[in-house]
Amino acid sequence: MNELEKRLEKLEYYQRLMVDMIPENGFPFHRLIIRNGLSEREVKEFFITCDRLSMKLEKQKAEGFVYNTPLFKEFEEELHSKLKVQEVVDGCLSQNLYPALMKLLKKSL
Repeated sequence: MNELEKRLEKLEYYQRLMVDMIPENGFPFHRLIIRNGLSEREVKEFFITCDRLSMKLEKQKAEGFVYNTPLFKEFEEELHSKLKVQEVVDGCLSQNLYPALMKLLKKSL
């Protein structure tokens, strides 16, 4: 193992330690990102999905559409495989990320 790999390994270890130092009630969605090793690109894709689904939700509400299951299924299918739906929904609600969408998704859990 070369010096660069050793330094990288140490940084990853320190990162895991810092995640454990964050209080359980502080930034739970960010904790999920770090614990599951998601890249910035993967997180951006998540936010793009949530933006799209939030707009879809608003359109459905305006049209009087009341069934939540299709939106939930779409969210579930597009969620990164390392993440669990319930943890993501709860984490986003705690951090007030996409509250209308997450409240709706929570009803389908």
